[in-house]
Amino acid sequence: MKRNVLILAAAMAAVLASGCKTQKSVPSEPKKIVIGDNSSVSLDWAGTYAGTVPCADCQGIATSITLNKDLTYKISMVYKGKTMKFYENNGKFTWNEAGSTVLLEGITNAPNSYLVAENKLIQLDMEGKRITGALADKYILTKTAQVAGDAGIVGKKWKLVELNGKPVEDTSGSGKEYFISLQQEESRVSGYAGCNSFFGSYELKEGNRVSFSKMGSTMMACPNMTTEQELYKVLETVDNYTTDGKTLQLNKARMAPLARFELISE
Repeated sequence: MKRNVLILAAAMAAVLASGCKTQKSVPSEPKKIVIGDNSSVSLDWAGTYAGTVPCADCQGIATSITLNKDLTYKISMVYKGKTMKFYENNGKFTWNEAGSTVLLEGITNAPNSYLVAENKLIQLDMEGKRITGALADKYILTKTAQVAGDAGIVGKKWKLVELNGKPVEDTSGSGKEYFISLQQEESRVSGYAGCNSFFGSYELKEGNRVSFSKMGSTMMACPNMTTEQELYKVLETVDNYTTDGKTLQLNKARMAPLARFELISE
């Protein structure tokens, strides 16, 4: 009897051992993690990029795009030619899975994808593909260095609220805000002063010094262009500015401010 029990115990042990061998655990598939260089991690991509891209019905679109480390962007475009139409937008952007291209959210009726290269943004077509052909190299925006003397006034839109010590009122009846904007590309300045869009150039120097060129403008005629003409004269007169980040004052020497502005957008 004892011998039979021992035989039975040995048989059960063999069965259990055989079962353990057949019930091997199947390792789970490792997660696919892409490791390697890509634009989002290996390039110093944050900054402002500028250039003039081709335009079907104008002389070119002067474009400036700022990418921030918090994944927000700002884009401004001036359509050179007949009307000097000004457009700007800001919002958030995302990277594609490869970490090579950014998508500007909130833009649906214009190109919104850019391939990120070293110190460059390459505009893609409406389908997110590289533009080819003779003009392909014209769709490249180049990273710009910070403007000397910029205390935070460049790349922003400033609303005109006071001119020669008097509050600015909309005498044109347009309902549009009177504004000025300084862009990094080509040290360009543009704005609106009640009747016409205007444009020109500026120069910033250390010590909050600034100078503007003579302004060009569209050629519309309006019943009251006093404010517009006064603003052009002020821009040609001022030689320095003061700002606290929310307001901008243009001055001549130590005189009272000739023009005051409030920040509209960044």
